[in-house]
Amino acid sequence: MYDSRAYEFYNPRLASLKPVEGTVKRGDMLPYHLKAEDTAQANGVKNPLVLDEAGLKAGKHYYDIYCGVCHGQKLDGNGPLYKGGDGPYPAAPANLLTGKVLGYTEGRIFHVITYGYNVMGSYASQLDIEQRWKVVGYIKSMQNGGKAPEAPAAPAADSAATAATPAPAVAAAK
Repeated sequence: MYDSRAYEFYNPRLASLKPVEGTVKRGDMLPYHLKAEDTAQANGVKNPLVLDEAGLKAGKHYYDIYCGVCHGQKLDGNGPLYKGGDGPYPAAPANLLTGKVLGYTEGRIFHVITYGYNVMGSYASQLDIEQRWKVVGYIKSMQNGGKAPEAPAAPAADSAATAATPAPAVAAAK
């Protein structure tokens, strides 16, 4: 039987080795592999973090630093760079509390932060994956006073079918 040579893992030679490509450090989040054009797949991505009050507070902190300058501290699209059209930035940023952004899924918002959208650039280099998910959690918690829909409204034909489905489940729960 062959015995392998034992290594001292804290010696300088082994400590300087880089991890194998494609590996994820224990405790880190998995990398985000969707491409910029994969917006349909991004809609199905869920926030892997369960955010408590501290997580939402951190999300607000990151939002205030990186997003609030354009989208405004109130998420209304009226940040200091826009100021209702009087600021140095002529294009109106998206209002995150109304309009189409209200129907965006968590995955879609994360995808937009990661790759940018229209005039907005990517923030993947400023915010790591966990920080971006915290910002997404904060935005979703602020929409409709925390009662934002998780996904965009379904087409009329599908909504009639889904509206009939929950009724038996509710009746069975009583």
